[in-house]
Amino acid sequence: MGRVRTEVRVQQVFGIFVSLRQKTEILMMRLKAKILITGASGFIGSYLTEEALRRGYDVWAGIRASSSLARLPQDRVRYIDLRYDDPEALTAQLAGHVREHGAWEYVIHNAGLTKTSRPADFQRVNAEYTRRLLEALARADCKPEKFLLMSSLSSYGGGDESTFRPIHPDDPQQPDSAYGKSKWLAEQYVCRQNDFPYLILCPTGVYGPGEKDYRMEMQSIRSGFDFAAGRKPQRIGFIYVKDLSDVAFRALENRTVRNRRYLVADGDIYTDTEFARLIQTLVSRKRVFRARLPLWIVYLGCLCSEGIGRLRGRAATLNTDKYRILRRRNWTCDTEALRRDLDFRPAYDLRRGLEETLKYEYENNRLVQ
Repeated sequence: MGRVRTEVRVQQVFGIFVSLRQKTEILMMRLKAKILITGASGFIGSYLTEEALRRGYDVWAGIRASSSLARLPQDRVRYIDLRYDDPEALTAQLAGHVREHGAWEYVIHNAGLTKTSRPADFQRVNAEYTRRLLEALARADCKPEKFLLMSSLSSYGGGDESTFRPIHPDDPQQPDSAYGKSKWLAEQYVCRQNDFPYLILCPTGVYGPGEKDYRMEMQSIRSGFDFAAGRKPQRIGFIYVKDLSDVAFRALENRTVRNRRYLVADGDIYTDTEFARLIQTLVSRKRVFRARLPLWIVYLGCLCSEGIGRLRGRAATLNTDKYRILRRRNWTCDTEALRRDLDFRPAYDLRRGLEETLKYEYENNRLVQ
């Protein structure tokens, strides 16, 4: 009996030793490791930057000269305005960076468009700029240890609407929106290159403090109105932006995970009605006028919104490309690979994430109480 106990204790001590060794290796890996995060000034990019700093990385933020730096801690990151518009200049720029600072150990390519008044811009920015960055990194001898592309579940084009089986990573990708097609094409460019290991993340609906599209729905419900697209409820998944950032760095820091695509969500499934009712509860609105609009009316609304946006010279949140996403009834996905490969467990369920989001929006006067 005593021998058995001794063996168990030895196994426990060995397990602790292995765990400490793994943690030490990760800490040493992060120590002064350089990381480039493109699109760092945007919603998701700013949280990726925050997480990288929290973990001790030397962070370079890829931004445009016109980008607002309000989301970024300017004294803790360095900036680079990448020349995506000129492949030769981009290569020279990266080669110069290597000579002066050395190559980045990691690259998170998060830059891209989620809406535009010209659909062709999706392919140019989301797909073509990705290809140019990949090629320039290779030509400039600026090859990272891992390259992570932040894609989208839209690259799959929605899930089965008969059985409502969640989208699986191995399912065929059949995007029907210009946005989804551009993300799919960017993924193909990443998968076809052989110069460095890659990871692709395809998150479902990303929400959190500072996100604008879901804020519109929160404000509408806070004002007493809830309009849903389609007679049949839409099934959707969500991921809180801080949890998405956690997934990204778990994937980068896991030495055995490479050349993989992951669908990212918190693992729960909701209907659009359940989502709206949860918001109603959290904003303490007793009565809300609800209406499920036929899809043809939703399309006309998107068409009008797009037209007004073009007249104003701005990309409209509701547009005909977004309609192709709104009309799909199944935006749920299988996240088993996240748990199996990355030991990911979301820190935020939808309620907690929305509570934190609403608190931020109220404190920053983004929502009318």
